[in-house]
Amino acid sequence: MGPAEHEALAVRERLFHERVRECVICALLFASLYVLCHFIITHFKKHTDFTGAQDDEDAAVNRIALGLCTFALAVSLGAALLLPFSIASNEVLLSFPHGYYVRWLSGSLVHGLWNVVFLFSNLSLVFLMPFAYLFTESEGFAGSKKGIAARLYETSVVLLLLALLVLGMVWVASAIVDEDAASRESLYALWQCYLPCLHSCVSLLGVLLLLLCTPFGLATMFTITGKLLVKPRLLEDLEEQLSCTRLEEASVSRRIAAGKASCWLSLDVGPPRERLSAARSRRHVLELRCRASAWQRSLGCPLATLCLRALTGLSVLVVCFHVLELLLDDAAMPGGAQAAPLGQVSCSALGSFGAALQVVLVLYLVLCSVVGFYSSPLFARLLPRRQDTPLPQIIGNCVSLLVLSSALPVFSRMLGITRFDLLGPFGRVGWLGNFYLILLYNLAFTALAALCLLRGGLLRALGLPKLPLPVMRCRPRGQCC
Repeated sequence: MGPAEHEALAVRERLFHERVRECVICALLFASLYVLCHFIITHFKKHTDFTGAQDDEDAAVNRIALGLCTFALAVSLGAALLLPFSIASNEVLLSFPHGYYVRWLSGSLVHGLWNVVFLFSNLSLVFLMPFAYLFTESEGFAGSKKGIAARLYETSVVLLLLALLVLGMVWVASAIVDEDAASRESLYALWQCYLPCLHSCVSLLGVLLLLLCTPFGLATMFTITGKLLVKPRLLEDLEEQLSCTRLEEASVSRRIAAGKASCWLSLDVGPPRERLSAARSRRHVLELRCRASAWQRSLGCPLATLCLRALTGLSVLVVCFHVLELLLDDAAMPGGAQAAPLGQVSCSALGSFGAALQVVLVLYLVLCSVVGFYSSPLFARLLPRRQDTPLPQIIGNCVSLLVLSSALPVFSRMLGITRFDLLGPFGRVGWLGNFYLILLYNLAFTALAALCLLRGGLLRALGLPKLPLPVMRCRPRGQCC
């Protein structure tokens, strides 16, 4: 064997080992996400749906659907973390191009992760989640033998008919828009036109949903932070709230013990035991907050509020600056950038600091979009409850989070949060080249964010209006409540 053959064999071995290493890393990352999502779903699922005391068949079907939901949730979490991971990987490779401990990090690995997430997200949205819902609702065709096989057969048939219906609708939409008759007549256009068109529609739905949820989440974050953190004494009187809660708990306890109506005026109409449990929970939380240290009161709350204001203001400022870029430079369009090799060019003009800031902003917008989604009146019913969330609601949550996370790369690029080039099929969205659509989207996001912040977030952060617990007053004896 000559030197040339030895060199070619060494190159093939190196490529083989790199491919095996990438597959192992992808498998470990997805396994970690799957285990994490399994614990999350187990924390919220309703146990009565998975017990085999009444019907072993229903319990087995629910377990299969739960596994599919865990898979979809793991994919959505991976899609949400993929853009920050890619930006950080690019900066690490740029800073340490020959580092021994970062040799496993390569452009091929990051591209492979994008392609895998793209494939699994579309597979989950188009097939797995509809299959999970139809599988739980199926009972088998009339006259067939009952069992999991009959349910599987019915679900497969219904899913096939649904897929044909969606494909026909996409074909009609493509025939209306596309002027090339040859592409419509070719079966090969299924992969070249119809499926990318379907992905484009899903991405458009996702970015519209993010447009509605993220500004509302930016304002709601101030309210949630105010409830979780211990404010200074000047902004919150915990002793008064704790005294009111103890009085309410004592009143409800006497009412339960005496078996008659309480003499306290109450606005609650729930059962007394539920009111007592709620009052005890509030008292426990208030007692924990009263025992908080002076550092948590004087430093924790102001620092958290300052960070929220800085991140929120910076997000809106970046979008406003991106609007000016769109008006002055055509290269600011999402579809105008060309993909560069990983580790060659920094994602930000500020270098590593700017890239770290982009990662923080992307993660903050992810958190705000989820908070805004579950805080909006339209989707508040999907909010999962601990140990009391039925399986159809879990499926709805997984689909919603998958749509939001899948549209995150397009959303970040449209707003100019990051200039990181969209890798793989994530960037093949036709409407990203429409200047008026991108400009209108940025203006709408800025207007909605400013409106939500001015009407709710900043006023609550300043304590205006204050919302103390209502004080219940006693009526004279002999009068009913």
